[in-house]
Amino acid sequence: MSTKSTASANKEAAEISKQIEYLARAMKAPRIREAATRLGDQAREGGWSHEEYLAAVLDREVSARDASGARLRIRAAGFGTAKTIEDFVFNHQPGLKRDLIAHLATGAFLAKAENVVLLGPPGTGKTHLAVGLGIKAAQAGQRVLFATATEWVTRLQAAHSAGRLTEELARLRRYGLLIVDEVGYIPFEQDAANLFFQLVSSRYEHASLILTSNLPFARWGDVFGDQVVAAAMIDRIVHHAEVITLKGSSHRLRNTGIDTLPSARAENTAH
Repeated sequence: MSTKSTASANKEAAEISKQIEYLARAMKAPRIREAATRLGDQAREGGWSHEEYLAAVLDREVSARDASGARLRIRAAGFGTAKTIEDFVFNHQPGLKRDLIAHLATGAFLAKAENVVLLGPPGTGKTHLAVGLGIKAAQAGQRVLFATATEWVTRLQAAHSAGRLTEELARLRRYGLLIVDEVGYIPFEQDAANLFFQLVSSRYEHASLILTSNLPFARWGDVFGDQVVAAAMIDRIVHHAEVITLKGSSHRLRNTGIDTLPSARAENTAH
């Protein structure tokens, strides 16, 4: 190829590159420009068809958007420390069915507006599993919010005081998954219990909950100060739910010489 032809080809390539850059910016898809440049030589050398090249470029953009969206959803969920299912040490819970957790991690329960309840003594991995499932849900495109039971009640009390409880419950229903951690650690006053009941009722057969508790269902009446309210709440939660009971001593206490905690009793079962 002559020097003149080479210069002409380079000029044409530069103009096309500028056009791709403009179009990518107009589409708010900056990765298309990067992928087009990076994959151009590979496509020419590999003899790709135009369709194969276009599919490869678009695939890079979609994959990057999905990853970016997942990161934003995970950050917005308020998990605090990210704990993944992959990092969970199943050897500390030999009775836990790995295939069940793997199935829950697919998010199939979210499509059916089903719940997950994790019961067991402190330090047995309830929060880890709840957060891990929440991260999986966020990665699958679901909007997720995480907070302790006390924090949820505080949020609902603020909405109630402002006269917008109905609106807040409706807004929360737009989240595919709410995670309620540490049910039972601090007992609720009657008003707080009623607000929590409204949260559970508003999501019943509409959207999913994951709840963790150090107490069996039989003792939830003590937490909410009303056996009738507790029974109605449990009924709605477990109607469409997977209830998982974790057992054993606290993973946090290993190598401390402390074998158990006061609340880690044999009574901690799902009954």
